[in-house]
Amino acid sequence: MESTISTTPDASDKATSGVYVYCIIEAAEPRGFGKIGIGGRGDEVYTVHYRDLAAVVSRAPLQVYDPTRENALTHEHVNEVVMIDNGFTPVPMSFGTLFKTEEDTIEFLKDTYDALRDVLQKMKDKLEFGLKVNWDRDNVLAEIEKENEELRRLKAEIESNQQTSTYFARMQLGRLVEQALADKSDAYVREIYDHLRDAAIASRHNKVIGDKMIMNAAFLVPREKASFFDEKVREINARYEGKLTFKETGPWPPYNFVTIRLQLERSAGV
Repeated sequence: MESTISTTPDASDKATSGVYVYCIIEAAEPRGFGKIGIGGRGDEVYTVHYRDLAAVVSRAPLQVYDPTRENALTHEHVNEVVMIDNGFTPVPMSFGTLFKTEEDTIEFLKDTYDALRDVLQKMKDKLEFGLKVNWDRDNVLAEIEKENEELRRLKAEIESNQQTSTYFARMQLGRLVEQALADKSDAYVREIYDHLRDAAIASRHNKVIGDKMIMNAAFLVPREKASFFDEKVREINARYEGKLTFKETGPWPPYNFVTIRLQLERSAGV
């Protein structure tokens, strides 16, 4: 028998709930991960199987799930328990993936088996780490002024002729400052990526948030190189102490590198 369901909800539960899918793992035997399911009911998280693949799921109220902080954290927590506490390499499903029945979940695994196997093989024993880098803009600008003669000259000219300095000169200074800051930011980011190159096999640059952040990246790291990646981050942090602030997060499932999304008609249709 190719498919397996590891728990059997009663009829009343089936009528009022669907099957929420958190991730896909490679597992032939049924597994349970605790009563940590989404929806606030403390539903058991367990596996639904097709051949050597398993969907990590829980029963959940049949509804559209808004990505509130509580719901998003629950979704992420289940994936972390699967990965960190149990040693699997999960391929995350997109938030809010809900099937009407476990049979529908098995059908999804069957229909996408080859593609899921391929992704799982590529992501096997790989972790994601996040890295956010902020800078002290004033300190960096002071350093830029020391290095940039044209900027120093124009600033001094404006300061010594405050009454007669032109709007054009001030605009020119503003453009010079912004360009110099952009160039310095790009240089820092290139140096950070270069320093971490040997510890990661892939990276993704995400949108920065606010004026202080210059880098918001995700790195795909082999599990056996996780400590090496941490060491390299500490090294680059020490190199730029007083100029840059590093915040490393993880390990996570590879959210930024692969997330399975379904067409609308494949979901519960609620």
